[in-house]
Amino acid sequence: MNFEIISVGTELLLGQIVNTNAQVISRMLSELGYNVYYTTVVGDNPDRLQSALELAAGRADGIITTGGLGPTGDDLTKETIAHYCGKKCIMHEESKRRIEERFASQGQYMPKSNLKQAEMPEGCIVLQNDHGTAPGAIIETEKNIFIMLPGPPSEMRPMLLEQVRPYLEKRADCIIYSESLRIFGVGESAAEEKLKTIIDRQTNPTIAPYAKTGEMELRLTAKASDTQQAKKMLQPLETEVRNILGDFIYAKGENASLEKTVVDLLRTSGKTAATAESCTGGLVAKKITDIPGASACFPCGMITYSNEQKQALLGVTAETLAAHGAVSSQTALEMCRGVREKTGADIGIGITGIAGPDGGTDEKPVGLVYIGICAEGVHRAFRFYLAGDRNMIRERASLYALDIIRRYLLNKLDVDYIW
Repeated sequence: MNFEIISVGTELLLGQIVNTNAQVISRMLSELGYNVYYTTVVGDNPDRLQSALELAAGRADGIITTGGLGPTGDDLTKETIAHYCGKKCIMHEESKRRIEERFASQGQYMPKSNLKQAEMPEGCIVLQNDHGTAPGAIIETEKNIFIMLPGPPSEMRPMLLEQVRPYLEKRADCIIYSESLRIFGVGESAAEEKLKTIIDRQTNPTIAPYAKTGEMELRLTAKASDTQQAKKMLQPLETEVRNILGDFIYAKGENASLEKTVVDLLRTSGKTAATAESCTGGLVAKKITDIPGASACFPCGMITYSNEQKQALLGVTAETLAAHGAVSSQTALEMCRGVREKTGADIGIGITGIAGPDGGTDEKPVGLVYIGICAEGVHRAFRFYLAGDRNMIRERASLYALDIIRRYLLNKLDVDYIW
């Protein structure tokens, strides 16, 4: 069964509001095994909405609309769809009562125009709104299903998940289930090349790479009769992918992050890490401390931006700075050793580089970053040439620092990053 989403609202076309509703609806439909081939945004104009409905009804079995169910004169979605389906809008007494009681419970005067929201297409399935005043509706015709939802996400989302989803689940003959593998240290094109034999033969389940900021996600998807069967189908595919990408996969799950993975590993191992940052300006420390419970494994982070503070706080020698410069492997090594000695942490990380846009030379271009690690059994610096603007270089450098900690804790520090 194919669906089309029509988002109604001039404010969407003007860019005044981000259309998050379409994303939420598309995701739910995908999970239930329904196809979404088109999404449309149309302003508060009945003629243009009518044209959008005619087009959608000709190429989709189901049409879900959001917006245009309110009490004002430009809220015409329900009336336009009812007219298209040859139905009249009549007062729905239960919806009227709920609207009146909502205003009364809040001690507010109710303009009579609000009762327009209770006028529903005859014969429709009414979707009650527990978070606002505009009910939704479902109209079933011989060819199409029209599902009308309110525009505010705080009203649309619960109505969609609590009432529309059960309705559609009864009609679905399969589900689409996805799992995400989070990957760092290998670029999207390099990963795709490594996985080419799997990607070329895929039918069901499927595999798809998605580029993220500084990392990537690999989404494994199966179409099956239920979630249990889908998970069973994905197990051998995940094993095959892990055999190819190995330690570049740092976590599983859509909400996973490199910083959470590092904090979990530190806490599990009982170790602590401290950072000395120059070009990243405390970004690594921020990422770590964004994770609840990080205080158990992160005692201190230092931002030593000037050479004087590198010397005073971390013990970087004047000789090293004079001979090699602030942006060098030697300075990164002294920074990580200094912060480890100063804080007593098990792992010290030192980061120095040129984030730009100025300050680069032919010998040391913008994007050159050195990350040092000092811990039991290791005192090593990594060199990176990172592309992007200032913010991107700092972001990617901070992720590399986190990944170096992760790899040390896994005893997998011998790595060649691939981009």
